[in-house]
Amino acid sequence: MGHDSRHSVSVAGVILDEHGRALLIQRRDNGHWEAPGGVLERDEDIMAGLVREVREETGLEVEAAVLTGVYKNMTRGIIALVFRCRVVAGVPTVTEEAKAVMWATAEDVRTLATEAFAVRVLDAMQLSEIPEIRHHDGTNLLLMEHEVCDV
Repeated sequence: MGHDSRHSVSVAGVILDEHGRALLIQRRDNGHWEAPGGVLERDEDIMAGLVREVREETGLEVEAAVLTGVYKNMTRGIIALVFRCRVVAGVPTVTEEAKAVMWATAEDVRTLATEAFAVRVLDAMQLSEIPEIRHHDGTNLLLMEHEVCDV
């Protein structure tokens, strides 16, 4: 048992505007376009972590509306919980963690984000109340024996 078999848990918030566009951030550390989010602290509850991560990356105060998906990075052992969120206060702004923010259509999301991160936003944009469960390798979706991908 030479490798670490533990998982980490991350959260992300997909914020939609009145036109159905999703707020994306361009991360400063790797330049990727994603929904705002990050890894939960060990002693942090899920909703507090979600609110903290979105605030740190966008300047917005949000509240979770619905869990839209659970995603596992099979390569790195990261489980991501993604929530559709409502803005409570603030305006989107660049931060120490995000060098750009933009309201993106579904087509923008498909163009700007890698498949593994685009699907999280696209799933939330579907406005379903039933969360998706998906697996990926950090870049591309992986189909497990019991899954059918419709994105």
